[in-house]
Amino acid sequence: MNEILKGLRIGYVMTGSFCTFSRSFEQAEALAGAGAELIPIMSENAFSTDTRFGTAQENRSRFEKICGRPVIATIADAEPIGPKSLTDIMVVAPCTSNTAAKLAGGITDTAASMAVKSHLRSGKPVLLAIASNDSLLGSAKNIGELFNRKNYYFVPMLQDDIEKKPASLVAEFSMIPQAIAAAMNGVQLRPIIYHRDM
Repeated sequence: MNEILKGLRIGYVMTGSFCTFSRSFEQAEALAGAGAELIPIMSENAFSTDTRFGTAQENRSRFEKICGRPVIATIADAEPIGPKSLTDIMVVAPCTSNTAAKLAGGITDTAASMAVKSHLRSGKPVLLAIASNDSLLGSAKNIGELFNRKNYYFVPMLQDDIEKKPASLVAEFSMIPQAIAAAMNGVQLRPIIYHRDM
C-alpha cells in the first residue's frame, strides 16, 4: 500500500463534521508520513467556524502544518485544481450530508464542492468519508446517488450508535489509506456499511 501512497498527489478536503476532525487529522498525518503529497482544502464553514472541538485558527494551523502549504478555502482558489491536474485522487474527510447532497446535485457553491468538481473533469477517483447523523434518513437518497456515480468511492462506514442515533453513519477513518489504495485500483472496499460486532 505504501508504494501506492508514496508520491501520490491527494487533494484532502475537510467539511463541517467538526467532531471527526481529530480522526481526519490523524489520517492526514499518516498519509503524509507515507510519502503522499497533500493539498489541504476546507469548506468555508470548516475554515472559519470555532467549535468545542477547536477554534478555526487551531484547525487551520494543524492542517497546514501536516500538509506543508496553505489551506485552499475559496471557490476561486479551488477551481484550478482540475485544469492544472494538481491531484491524483480527491479525498473528502469528513464529508457531511450537506456536501454529499451538493455533489449528488451538481451544486458548486463551496471550495469543497468546487475542488471535487474540478478534479473530476479528468475522470479521476473521489473518495468520500461520510460523517452524518441523518445518513439513513434524509441524506440516504444523496448517498445512494453517489454510490451509483462513476469515479466515486467510499471509506467503509459504521453505524456508530444504533440505539441513540439509528440513522447515523460515520466513516471508519482509520481505513482511509487502505481505501485510497483500493480506489486508485478502481476497487470499492466492502462491506461499505457495517456494525462494530460484525
